[in-house]
Amino acid sequence: MLQTAQIRAARALLGWNQAELAKTARVSIATIRRIEAQKGPVGGYVSTLVRIQTAFEQAGIRFLDIDAGGGIGVRLVGPKP
Repeated sequence: MLQTAQIRAARALLGWNQAELAKTARVSIATIRRIEAQKGPVGGYVSTLVRIQTAFEQAGIRFLDIDAGGGIGVRLVGPKP
């Protein structure tokens, strides 16, 4: 499950502000602000979350889940072709 900290971290890796994420994901900036103000798992409409995650993944972000190697995170792997 996507965490709000991962969204903030992904934006930082890409150098995007909230407006750039909103434009790329085709959601309102108010939605991005609301999501990022939360703690823990991202809440909201599934379609909105899919748009946000897809925008990041197309820009080269890989979301990392909790596993034996550590906690949640993000990695910049390069844009998808």
